[in-house]
Amino acid sequence: MAEIDLIHLVRAALVEGGIVLLPALLAGFGVALIVGLLQSATGIHEPLVGMVPRLAVMLTVLFLAGGWMVERFVDLFQSSLLMP
Repeated sequence: MAEIDLIHLVRAALVEGGIVLLPALLAGFGVALIVGLLQSATGIHEPLVGMVPRLAVMLTVLFLAGGWMVERFVDLFQSSLLMP
């Protein structure tokens, strides 16, 4: 494997990893923003109140999009094996 092929493969893996994780990260960020606004409005500053909904939403997104995520990684793996 030439050095240029390895650089291309690592770059593709990093981009795919970012694309795959983006839905869960955006959902977690959205929930954190809403919970943070509610916590500041109510004066409740308990860390567990902010963590539980964020964790639940991120796990739900990972569960719902898990098939798509695995499919993207399998396509990347197959394309890297078939690379000349």
